[in-house]
Amino acid sequence: MLDINPGLILWTIITFIIVALILRAVAWKPLLAALTAREEKIRSSLQHAEDAHREAERLLEMNRQQLAAAEEQSQHIIREGRALGERLKAEIMEKANASSRHMIDQAREEITREKEAALVQLRGEVADLAIMAAGKILDANLDTAKQRQLVDAAIKDLNKRS
Repeated sequence: MLDINPGLILWTIITFIIVALILRAVAWKPLLAALTAREEKIRSSLQHAEDAHREAERLLEMNRQQLAAAEEQSQHIIREGRALGERLKAEIMEKANASSRHMIDQAREEITREKEAALVQLRGEVADLAIMAAGKILDANLDTAKQRQLVDAAIKDLNKRS
């Protein structure tokens, strides 16, 4: 059963070489071209992915820098706002203090004028009472009981005028 047949071996080798040559001409070149194209496409995709990754990192860094700049700017604006608020508060307090001092000075002046007017009026009334009392004393006898009545009457008259 196991006979070696040299003719069969020869024809098998010849057939293999012919099929290999046909496959090389027909299938091997297109297969190699497809593999080369696929390899180039994969290489190109990897290069694009690396480029995209670098671009994304660059954009991320730019975004971080812009965010830091925006944060710094917002802190600056907040500091300026606080300083302005403090200045306005100080100005308002100074104006309020000046206004209250002015009002107090005006009130003091008004009190002084009213006091002077009251003193002038009181002096006039005292002078009138003294003249009236002197006139009544001169009209009446100079006894003690009569003088006491005149003084009491003058005091009652003074209370009625108040």
